[in-house]
Amino acid sequence: MNPLTILGARAAVPLADAAPIKPAVELGTPLLLTIAALGVAVLLVMIIRFKIQAFVALLTVSIAVAVAAQIPLTDIFTVVSNGVGSTMGKVALLIALGAILGRMIEVSGGVQSLADHFVERFGRTRVAVSLTLVGFLVAIPVFFEVGVIVLVPIVYAFAKLLNVHPIKFGLPMAGIMLSIHVAVPPHPGIVAGAGVLGADIGLITMISLAICVPLGFLSYWVARIMNRRPMELLPTVKAQLDEYGSPETIHAGHEHPLGNGGAGNSRPGNSGSENSGSASGGVATALRTPGAVMAPPKPGLIVALIAAPIVQIMLGTIGTLTLPKSNPAYGVASFIGNPFLALLVAVGISFFTLAVRRGWSLKQTGEIFEQSLPPIASILMIVAAGGVFGEVLRVSGIGAALSTTLDGIGLPIILLGFVISLALRAAQGSATVAIVTTTGLLTAAIQNGGYTPAQIAVIVIAIGFGSLGLSHVTDAGFWVVVRYYGLTVADGLKTWTVLTTVLGVAGFLLTSVAWLLVGGLGH
Repeated sequence: MNPLTILGARAAVPLADAAPIKPAVELGTPLLLTIAALGVAVLLVMIIRFKIQAFVALLTVSIAVAVAAQIPLTDIFTVVSNGVGSTMGKVALLIALGAILGRMIEVSGGVQSLADHFVERFGRTRVAVSLTLVGFLVAIPVFFEVGVIVLVPIVYAFAKLLNVHPIKFGLPMAGIMLSIHVAVPPHPGIVAGAGVLGADIGLITMISLAICVPLGFLSYWVARIMNRRPMELLPTVKAQLDEYGSPETIHAGHEHPLGNGGAGNSRPGNSGSENSGSASGGVATALRTPGAVMAPPKPGLIVALIAAPIVQIMLGTIGTLTLPKSNPAYGVASFIGNPFLALLVAVGISFFTLAVRRGWSLKQTGEIFEQSLPPIASILMIVAAGGVFGEVLRVSGIGAALSTTLDGIGLPIILLGFVISLALRAAQGSATVAIVTTTGLLTAAIQNGGYTPAQIAVIVIAIGFGSLGLSHVTDAGFWVVVRYYGLTVADGLKTWTVLTTVLGVAGFLLTSVAWLLVGGLGH
């Protein structure tokens, strides 16, 4: 038979029919946990002590752990591919579109304009408080990664304006955003966990939101203490901060000589800050008349551009929560509320309100789009490698071994759920996987335990807060925070990992109070 025919026949086999990948030899739980612990330790040593690039270190350790866990050699790179695909499929487009939107706002001078407006209006001492509140509101309808990416230009602008490390503003904001992401519907982990246990989404939403309010204050307070010590700023992020507000990166807009809009906003000079036009930019060149340079975008426009994807996602979320799945409008709402589409629409709006409105040539606009992508290449690779590490830990059976070990300890159900979720989060990185795995493991105990709907809702919330703590090198979100805010891995472990753990424990303690209020002490 023709080899190509054989290849085609193999390719025609549905992916769903492929047998799940398993270790060739089932190792004992102690050995699996030892392999996992050694893998994480080696990873930290490679990155922190020997300064090996995080992407290379993650990929190397992932392959080594896979070999040690007896995953068949022929399947290891399938596991690698699956890890990349499952992770990048969720965040790659979001990071790329968010970077383009942020770059458009940045080079127009809009971020600096917004930062100046906030500082003038609220004062320098209240910027971190304001951003923490913004993070709280944004995180309710928006995924954690999306919120960080959309808001990072403002964090950079404030950091540049006040000459501080971006983590000063980003840490408390990201902390409360992740708290909401793991505990408040409609985020996928908590919703999936509620579905496994048949918990009431409405009860979970009300209780978890009430708990997250004091966590917002705690996030700001803990982050403020952490930010007292100086931290190294990564050169790549430092270079981006140095560019903010500089004439080399700001593309000044130009009014049409015959136009009547914005004449009062014109200001002389700065015409040389534009790149020279080409054939595709002839119109823009013709519009560059001395004294017709537009002022930077107004703060209201920048707020609208940042809020646009958030509002769109919120509208879609409301639709999917209120409409039955049989209603044709449900599909429309789900489509409209998709984060990918929301950011793509925001980029389109920015094209017309910034590029077209300000007279940028098509060539200039294209260059701005292209310039936004190289800086995120490292982030994308590190996030992908983090996904590979998590997939290796899952396929190897380390997560299941850890769950089984903790299940036999005999703790109260609410504490057991928190501990298992926390351990799984630390072991494999994904909060969603930690929640779903924990709820699945405890399903029989909860369903046969005679718990009320309110008690089941509180148990699910406790499991959610378990998945908040110990965000470290196995978590793709850790790398997003560390790389966007310019932290070294060591500083990331001292700040972000500690903050998420503090918030997770505090969230569980507050959930325990709710457990008492719903009569859970009797179980």
